[in-house]
Amino acid sequence: MSKTGLSAIWHDSRQKFEVTELPIMETEADAINVRVEATSVCGSDLHIWRGDGIPEENGPRDPFVFGHEMMGSVAELGNKVKTDSLQQPLKEGDRVVFTYYFPCLKCYNCIRGEFGGCKFRRTNPTIENCSGGFAQYYYLRTPHFVFKLPDEINNATAAPINCALAQVMEAFRISDFRFGDNVVIQGAGGLGINAAAVASDMGANKVIVIDGQKPRLELAKKCGATDIVDMNEYTSVESRVEKIMELTNGIGADIVIELVGFPSAVEEGIQMCRMRGTYLEVGHISPNSMINVDVQKLVANQIRFYGIQHYDPWILPNAIDFLLRTKDKYPLTNIVSHEFPITKIEEAFQTAEWLGSTSGSEVTRAIVTP
Repeated sequence: MSKTGLSAIWHDSRQKFEVTELPIMETEADAINVRVEATSVCGSDLHIWRGDGIPEENGPRDPFVFGHEMMGSVAELGNKVKTDSLQQPLKEGDRVVFTYYFPCLKCYNCIRGEFGGCKFRRTNPTIENCSGGFAQYYYLRTPHFVFKLPDEINNATAAPINCALAQVMEAFRISDFRFGDNVVIQGAGGLGINAAAVASDMGANKVIVIDGQKPRLELAKKCGATDIVDMNEYTSVESRVEKIMELTNGIGADIVIELVGFPSAVEEGIQMCRMRGTYLEVGHISPNSMINVDVQKLVANQIRFYGIQHYDPWILPNAIDFLLRTKDKYPLTNIVSHEFPITKIEEAFQTAEWLGSTSGSEVTRAIVTP
């Protein structure tokens, strides 16, 4: 295996990436070095790239490598690693997906089986620890969870498994989803399209997707959405809430899931819930994301509000099975619309950016191929 690999280092001070060779971590006995094949530009990556929520007085962050929605192939196995996490034989060259976090297995949450809630699950991104997906190598330190990919799933389809697809599957699991529920999805990016397909497959009555970009809304319709709400047509909060009420016979949604990451979306979405409806907050990863909510209305309407980040490892093989089972039903392979080499990562982010553009972005999901 190579001793170095290309990494895209983000510099706040320069507001740009620097693509350079960095040393690869030596593979420990229980670890795996992954050769990254594809990393998506997730909506949360755009928040990080913009510096959303970080006060100017904090100054620039130290340079770091980020990116998390990825897949790859085994570059080198530690000498104690013989199988994946389902005991399938694992060898160099096998394509894999994996959790991008590492639960400690020793804390209060871990001993309760809540691995996605481990307080020590993430490595702070630096330029030394191979902890970012916008690089040629990603280091799976122990304990890790890794799963072989079947040949039927290509790299572009596999990259969103460990974030976009797994995250919405976890959210709906937490929501106590019921057959026949009416679901509202705020945002038709990578997570939103996957959410539409999962909700439809789980037996939702209505799957209503809200967005302002027509190509994304059209893809949502092909991936399970029964109705769309175009923000170019319904330009006010009031009109969108009224449309949701119309589509749900004046009751409101059983479940609303927020996948945009802007506080105003939360304030709006809560109004779309029925009494005792469930609000799933997934999109906010930026600090200082403050909302103005009348808590009395939350109580009076008995809204169940869940903040969700990460998932438990068993969801990944289930996500793989879901893609195989529905490959002829939902065109989820079309979520990835653009592909860039790591040397053009600046172009990847600029193309994916939609904030501040009247026409938005034509990108549903861009991937970087290190």
